[in-house]
Amino acid sequence: MYIICCDLEGVLVPEVWINVARWTGIDELKLTTRDISDYNALMVRRLEILKQHGITIKDIQKVISLLELMPGALDFVNWLHGRAQIVVVSDTFREFADPLLEKIGWPVLFCHHLTIDKDGIITDFNLRQPDAKKKVVEAMQHLNFKVIAIGDSYNDVSMLRQAEYGILYQPPQNVINDHNDLKVVTSYSQLKHFISDVLEQ
Repeated sequence: MYIICCDLEGVLVPEVWINVARWTGIDELKLTTRDISDYNALMVRRLEILKQHGITIKDIQKVISLLELMPGALDFVNWLHGRAQIVVVSDTFREFADPLLEKIGWPVLFCHHLTIDKDGIITDFNLRQPDAKKKVVEAMQHLNFKVIAIGDSYNDVSMLRQAEYGILYQPPQNVINDHNDLKVVTSYSQLKHFISDVLEQ
C-alpha cells in the first residue's frame, strides 16, 4: 500500500515567505529553501528581520489568509482520494498552516511550531525533530507503507531519497543541478501520470 508524503509550500500553495516579502517590501524575506539549503540559518535570519521591523504573527497570518492554492492543486488532492492517502510534510509552522489546510480539505500535517511573545513577536522556532521530513517517511515505511514523496526544494531532498519514489515538483534550476538524479515533473498532469503508473505496478 502506498502513501503520498507531499510538501506544502511550492507544491500545493505558494511560498509563504515570498508573499510576506512582497507585503512588507523586505526583499531578503524572499529567500527560501529553494535558495538556501541550511534551514536553521534561514529561519534565524528571518526571525531577526521580523523583530527588526516589528512584524508580528498576526501580520504574517493576514498575508497567509489572502493566499490561494496553486492552480490545479485542489484538483490534484481530490484526484488522490480513493487512490492513495496523502500526508502533508512541511517545514512550515502550525501557526501558519491552518488557513492553507482548510482550502485543501484538512489533510494530516506534520510540521513545526513557533514561540510567540505577548506582543505577537515570533521569538523562536521549534523543530519537531531534526530532518523531520525524512523521519516521517521512515515512520510510514516502518508501518509497512511504501512512500511516494513530492517536494520542490533542498529541504525535501532527504525525504525524496528515503522514499521508494521521490519526485521534484517544479523545482528551481539550482536544485535540479545539485540533485540531477531525482525525477522532475513540471505539472500536476505529469504528477498524476507518474503516480498512476506507480500505483498500477
